[in-house]
Amino acid sequence: MAEHQDLSPEAPLGSAVEEGILPAQAIRVLISSGALKLAEPLGEAQLQPASIDLRLGTRAYRVRASFLPGPNVKISDKIDDLVLHEVDLTQGAVLETGCVYIVPLLESVNLPERISGATNPKSSTGRLDVFTRVIADGVSAFDQVPFGYTGPLYAEICPQTFPIIVRTGSKLTQLRLRIGDPREDDAGLQKLQDEHTLVSGHTTDIEDGIALSVDLVGNDEGLIGYRAKRHTGAVDVDVSGACDTLDYWEPIFARGKHRLILDPDQFYILASKEAVHIPPSHAAEMVPFNPLVGEFRVHYAGFMDPGFGHVEAGGSGARVVLEVRSHKVPFILEDGQIVGRLVYERLIETPETLYGQGLGSNYQAQGLKLSKHFR
Repeated sequence: MAEHQDLSPEAPLGSAVEEGILPAQAIRVLISSGALKLAEPLGEAQLQPASIDLRLGTRAYRVRASFLPGPNVKISDKIDDLVLHEVDLTQGAVLETGCVYIVPLLESVNLPERISGATNPKSSTGRLDVFTRVIADGVSAFDQVPFGYTGPLYAEICPQTFPIIVRTGSKLTQLRLRIGDPREDDAGLQKLQDEHTLVSGHTTDIEDGIALSVDLVGNDEGLIGYRAKRHTGAVDVDVSGACDTLDYWEPIFARGKHRLILDPDQFYILASKEAVHIPPSHAAEMVPFNPLVGEFRVHYAGFMDPGFGHVEAGGSGARVVLEVRSHKVPFILEDGQIVGRLVYERLIETPETLYGQGLGSNYQAQGLKLSKHFR
């Protein structure tokens, strides 16, 4: 840690504070200073290179509908008003599709005034089509932890396709913490692209982020993706390789023209055409796609850690897996069509460990790949 980076809640803002995403070693400082509070000791592999996984608490509350608390409103009061029933998570429980659950998390915060946070589903969560986001007392936006926020955090969970089994300590979301606004502008992205080849390809589209397109050519067998089946068994989010792929997914192969018609409200796993590289100095995030160019949503799980696709971390040629859902009308995707953009943010320092280096990272050097739960 740089000596001027005092991350305790009592530290003054100060003009010398460097802007950037906090790496794992800085998050440890927040824990030791009390700015990040854990109801149970830090778990194995809970710290990622530039984020911390958030763990479910002991109770889930099924509520009538999703909500935001509004200014000066506590989540606990909203739960009392909207709860249908409670679910004990200490021994594990099934969360059903189409239902909305609110779960108090084991992590809470007492952030300094210059530190804010953002949350996103973990990659495995997004690939299961589990719609989850974090809410906080008095905060009128999902997945946002404002500068200086003090209080509890809650996960809103709504399984969309598969019922899931969760328990106290299950990790569905992750928290990224930042000082200031370290996002690279387009000029900075172009410089990084020239130096590090962030995204492979003959041409690079940089405008409020760097563009990614969809691969509908596929591998040697012509496999381009998977369509989720309905009415399946439950998926235990904490168990790897327990589910047979064909019980849950229908493989999709290229046929004739390299295009795919998305059926309304069906869930697809596809892959980017480009290989992506996140250098150790930066973290990245997939931002929501412009709805003016297609009625579909891509990529629930937006965070990508330093070292993803990095050669020295064993990730040469890592592509981005795309979680795709069409809304309301059928929509045709064409091979090479832009489906999202990556934004890059600077770190305050290089993480102690990169993605893929001894962390049990499931998706380093990936191509088209389902979540870790399927064999």
